[in-house]
Amino acid sequence: MPNSPTRVATLLLLAATTLTGCGSSEAPPAANRVVLVQSAGSAATTTGVYTGEVRARHEVDLAFRVGGKIAARLVDAGAEIKAGQPLARLDPADLELAASAARAQLSAAESEHTTARAERERYAGLLAKKFVSQAAFDAKDNAFNSAQGRLEQARAQSRISGNQAAYGTLSSEFPAIVTAVVADTGQVVGAGQTVLRVARPEEKEVAIAIPESRLAELKAAKTLVVSLWADPKLALRGELRELSPAADPATRTYAARIRIIQPPPELRLGMTARVAIGSAAETTLLVPLSAVIDLGQGPLVRVVKDGKVLSRPVQVARFREDGVALNGGLEAGELVIISGAGQLVDGQAVEARPATPPERQR
Repeated sequence: MPNSPTRVATLLLLAATTLTGCGSSEAPPAANRVVLVQSAGSAATTTGVYTGEVRARHEVDLAFRVGGKIAARLVDAGAEIKAGQPLARLDPADLELAASAARAQLSAAESEHTTARAERERYAGLLAKKFVSQAAFDAKDNAFNSAQGRLEQARAQSRISGNQAAYGTLSSEFPAIVTAVVADTGQVVGAGQTVLRVARPEEKEVAIAIPESRLAELKAAKTLVVSLWADPKLALRGELRELSPAADPATRTYAARIRIIQPPPELRLGMTARVAIGSAAETTLLVPLSAVIDLGQGPLVRVVKDGKVLSRPVQVARFREDGVALNGGLEAGELVIISGAGQLVDGQAVEARPATPPERQR
């Protein structure tokens, strides 16, 4: 019996109903959004934080007193040197020739002086016997005085040439650390041209730049706290030693030197340091800069509590280089959302994941 159109339509409807029944009518649950959080921690109360570099108080450029070609460089950057240790040498050929010439001139002057003295003594005896005139004796006396002056000049020149020969070896008068090599072997340098830069490590300080709007705060600060980028937990006490009287023409900031009181042995030159103006005894809550948002009703942060997003209106004390200091509105230890807080709403279910601490990001 041929299939009628009605029979075909009935079979198609039954097949569609069977296939629909095999599927699930319930949609899968939506996954919670993952957010990065960080615990609100305490930090020292400060009015400003400035980043600088650990430098030596005394930094000296070493140079040869005479010019010449560098024959050897005996130290590299970073080397610890002792007082009087040879650091570099010039080609000694020209210096030795100059010293030899000075010694020859001294020998000639001594011989001339001996002859002039003998002539003067001989004419003095002849004058006493009236065999020569006073004018003849005066001529020999003047010749003797001239020979004596040339002898003193030759002696001085010989000493200078001897010193210059010694100046061909570069050394330091004090223990230091080589911070830079400016000239190398084979280079011809002039007298006074910098070859090495050294620093005396016994006194360390932090070089920072201060904007003109913060000069009064720095001058009036009773406490300066120095922390190291390599070890943020280490807090050192500092004091203002030097403040430039003029601003840098390019940056319009004032150079300042903060002396570190009782620096630890692990403090090395060139380290990055932060200088905080304030007291380490007084603390405040500190959150990352990205955690504070403003949706038109004042600053707030969003925290995660029981897997849900909650807003916390806060009072900002100061924006710092290392975060935002808060006066109130948040409790220590609360999990603060540090990324994308402006895209969340209160009551939204989220999955909190701790962010990598700043000290482990290095």
